[in-house]
Amino acid sequence: MKSEKNWFRLMLGYAENSRSKLIGAVILSIISITSGIYPFYCMYRIIDAFVQDTVTKGYVVGWCIAALVAFAVKVLCFGLSTGLSHWAAYEVLAGLRKRVADRFMHAPLGTVQDHSIGEIKNIIVDKIENMEPPLAHMVPEGAGHLVLPVVSIISLLIIDWRLALASIATFPIALVCMGLTFKISGENFDIYNRSNAHMNSTIVEYIEGIEVIKAFGRAGVSYEKYAGAITQYKKFVIKWLRSTWVTMKLAFALFPSTMVGILPVALVLCNGGTITSAEAALAVMLSISMVGSLAKLEVFSESMRQLKNNVGELQTYLEMEELPEPAERASVSSYDVKLEGVRFSYTGDEKDEVLHGVDLTLPQGSFTAVVGPSGGGKSTVAKLIARFWDVTSGSITIGGVNVRDMPLSQLADLVSFVAQDNFLFRTSILENIRLGDPKASDEEVIAAARAAQCEEFIRKLPNGYDTPAGEAGKRLSGGEKQRIAIARMILKNAPIVILDEATAFTDPENEDKIQQSIAALTKGKTLLVIAHRLSTIRSADNIVLLKKGGIVAEGTQEELLEKSPLYRSMWQAHIGSKSWSVSSAEKEGNINVQNA
Repeated sequence: MKSEKNWFRLMLGYAENSRSKLIGAVILSIISITSGIYPFYCMYRIIDAFVQDTVTKGYVVGWCIAALVAFAVKVLCFGLSTGLSHWAAYEVLAGLRKRVADRFMHAPLGTVQDHSIGEIKNIIVDKIENMEPPLAHMVPEGAGHLVLPVVSIISLLIIDWRLALASIATFPIALVCMGLTFKISGENFDIYNRSNAHMNSTIVEYIEGIEVIKAFGRAGVSYEKYAGAITQYKKFVIKWLRSTWVTMKLAFALFPSTMVGILPVALVLCNGGTITSAEAALAVMLSISMVGSLAKLEVFSESMRQLKNNVGELQTYLEMEELPEPAERASVSSYDVKLEGVRFSYTGDEKDEVLHGVDLTLPQGSFTAVVGPSGGGKSTVAKLIARFWDVTSGSITIGGVNVRDMPLSQLADLVSFVAQDNFLFRTSILENIRLGDPKASDEEVIAAARAAQCEEFIRKLPNGYDTPAGEAGKRLSGGEKQRIAIARMILKNAPIVILDEATAFTDPENEDKIQQSIAALTKGKTLLVIAHRLSTIRSADNIVLLKKGGIVAEGTQEELLEKSPLYRSMWQAHIGSKSWSVSSAEKEGNINVQNA
C-alpha cells in the first residue's frame, strides 16, 4: 500500500505549502546542535595548553569567549528553529483538518456514516494533533541530533579509530532490544487503534444519550458500558507496556551509553602514550555530547512507529472515495426533476437493492409528495436527488442535465434540503439562519425568520436573535429547530425544495405555523415532500405512493382515494389518529377551564 511504503514522504507531503519554513528549521537545528560541540573543542585547547604548560590568561579568556559565542549561537538557532517548525506544523495541522473535512463533504453519505463519531473525532482531533510533535520536533531536531553523533564519531576517528569503535560498542545489543520492542509494539498497534476508537465512541454515545439514559432509569447499565470501555482500554495499554517493558528499558539504557566503551579505551590508550591526556579528555567530552542526541533519536524512533500508523490511518480518510464531479458548471435552463429507471443499493449488491427502477417526474413549479409505508425508500429518493449518494443504475436529471454532470456546489445552489432531524450549530440563532446565505444582511436574515414563523419564539429568548442555539441546537424544541431550518432555506432561495418529514416533530397546535413557513419557502418552487402526515399534502399536484422500493400508484388526493386501497387505508388511519389528537386536546382544554 502506498501509505505503508512512503509514509515519511507522505508526511512531508502534508507540509508542501510550509516546506521553506521546515527546511529553514532543519538547517537552524543542525547549526544549533553542532554549535554545541564547539565548546568541547575550546575546553580541549585549554586543557592541552595546561598540559603543555603554555597557558596564559589571554589564551584561556579567548577560548572561553569562543565557547560562549558558540553557546549563544546554539541557543539562538534553537529558538529560531523551534519557532519556524511550530509555525509550519500548525499550518500543516490546520490544512489537514480542512482536507479531511472537505473529503467528508465530497464523499457519499454512506461512506461517511461507515465511520463512528469516535473514529472521526479520533482522526480529526487526536491523530492529526499527534502530527505536531514529529513536524515541530522530530524532523528539525532529529536532523540535528543525527548530525551530531556523526560529527562526534568522525572526530573520534581522527583522534584514534579504536575510540570511534568503542563509542558504538553498546549499539548492537541496543538495536536488538529496540527491534524486539518494535516487533511487539507493531503487533498491538491495530488493536490499540480499535480499542481507542471504541472508547471514544462509547464516551460520545454516553454523553449524547444522557437524557434518554436518565429518562428510562438506565444510568447504571449505561455507566457500566461506559466504564467498561475505559477499563478495557486501560487494561490493554498496561498489558502492552508490560510486554515491552524490559526490552524498551534495555534499549533506552544501552543506546546512549557511549561512556561504557569510551572511558576505559581512552584511559588505556592514554596510559600507553598513543593519545595525549587532552585528547583523552576530548574523547570523553565528545562521548558525553552524543548521549543527549542518541537518547533523543531513540525517543524519536518510537514516535516514528506511532507516526507511521497515524499517517496510514489518516491517508485512509484523505483517499476516501469521492463523488466524481466536473470542474465546469453545467447550463441548466429549467428546474424540472426527472428520475428514470433509478435503482439503488446502499451496499452496491443487487440483493440489498432498496429502489427498483423508479420513474418519477417533478415538473418545474409543481408540488409532488411521496408517501408510503416505512422502509419503502421515500427518504432515499429525496437524498438521491440531493446526491448524497449516486444511483446504482438509471439517472436523475435537473433541467435535462444529469446531476452527475454538474459540480456539487452547483447542485447545492439548486436544491434546498430540509431533513427530519435538523442540526443547529453552537452559535447564535442569527448566524444559524445566515448559513443559508453567508452574504445576507441582518435585515434579510430577520425577514427570512419572520417568513418561517420564527419571530415569535426567537423574541422570547434571553438575547433574541443573538441567543446561542446551544450544542446541536438543544436550547430549542424539535418544531422550533425545523422552523429555523426552513428560515435557512428561505434565505438560500434555491429553485428546488425537498422536505423530508419536515413536520415530523410538530404537534397539532404548531402544525399551522409550520405549514405557513413551508408555504413561504416553496412559493413558485419545484417542491418534493416526503410525508407521513397525509393531511399536509392533500393539495399536492401529484402524490406518489411508494412501497418496497417501487411506485405502486400516483395521482391527486381524490384519484388515489378512489383507485388505491393502500392509500385509502393510510388516509383512514391518519384521519383516525388526527381525530384522536384533536379530541385529546379538547379534553385537556376542558379540564384546564374547570380547574381555572
